Amino acid sequence: MIQEIEIFYQLNKNRAQSASSKTIDIVSSDIQRSVTNFHQSIPGYRITPLAKLTRLAKYLGISDLWVKNEGSRFDLKAFKVLGASYAIGKLLAKKLQLDVNNFTFEQLVSHAQKFHDLIFVTATDGNHGRAVAWAANKLGCKAVVYMPKGSSSVRLEAILNFGAEASIINGNYDDAVRLAAKQSDEKGWILIQDTSWPGYKEIPTYIMQGYTTLLIETFQQLDGEWPSHIFVQAGVGSLASALQAFLCHCHEKPRPFFVVVEPTKAACFHKSMIMNNGKPYAVQGDLDTIMAGLACGEPSIIAWEILKENADAFIACSDQIALRGMRVLGNPIDGDDRVISGESGAVTTGLVYELLKKSKFSELTKDLKLRGDSKVLVISTEGDTDPGYYRKVVW
Repeated sequence: MIQEIEIFYQLNKNRAQSASSKTIDIVSSDIQRSVTNFHQSIPGYRITPLAKLTRLAKYLGISDLWVKNEGSRFDLKAFKVLGASYAIGKLLAKKLQLDVNNFTFEQLVSHAQKFHDLIFVTATDGNHGRAVAWAANKLGCKAVVYMPKGSSSVRLEAILNFGAEASIINGNYDDAVRLAAKQSDEKGWILIQDTSWPGYKEIPTYIMQGYTTLLIETFQQLDGEWPSHIFVQAGVGSLASALQAFLCHCHEKPRPFFVVVEPTKAACFHKSMIMNNGKPYAVQGDLDTIMAGLACGEPSIIAWEILKENADAFIACSDQIALRGMRVLGNPIDGDDRVISGESGAVTTGLVYELLKKSKFSELTKDLKLRGDSKVLVISTEGDTDPGYYRKVVW
């Protein structure tokens, strides 16, 4: 039985006309230099591709469609390593009393013997935990990773392969976060979590800052062109808010129409916007979606404060849209580049496709100001992190 495609949306009628200095300062010029300097010092660093899907854009009736493809990031197939590596690196640089605005991977590795007793702990649906395990392994530390019920055994194995202690718990993602935080408090482990709450904001901010490498690369690759629209996925919202802060920092440029995209079963930002009282709200239950990387029931406090002020629209969509995106990107129109994109990575492309090809979404398309001259940017945040499932969908 074919399931109905669902799209729910909420426009942000209270979007601020200009960003606060607090938002802009999160990704200041000094921070951007620090982040790129560190990432470029890691062996194996290379800029990930930006695919310009000219023929797909023409087919959809828009001017341009760009896809930033994070499927080859440090051979980990996901962008998350940018945040985890920078956060861990900055913490270690502080311990070594290095200049936190100008430290390198080589400097940290040269002191690896000093870190062998450090244990980092985190919760993950896969990509973030793998990134923490990878960075800890490279820098001579240990990692403990908790995954929610229903996590892919392939993604668990990928974490274990970096020497981490990892397990799947009987609870959802937010339960795993609470367990990681509890273990950190009780055992003195260092919590490396990409979400934030009152009293826990420093490390999540470092993780958000780490993502700016992806954004700097993207806008350099655009080579002077500028998107009119950006669709970006949100789990806890760290990537979306980092991107929004980065755009606010580029205040001399026109602000793109910014759309936050979530699964219907884990749409905590969409729910919070509907409540319309300025407070974040959680989604309860199993968070049952194929978009594992977005199966988060509670917004990051830092992300919420940025996105509620600056994003233009919040959309919740069904899993079928992620599947559509995987197939569209994996089977390109002749002449366009192929992008291997996983469930969480492909949902924004799938959404743009559905909006522009299905007449029943014409009113929504109008509200989002999508038209013939639109230039759309999306980020494929992951490749085929579960190759077997990817083949099942795309073949």
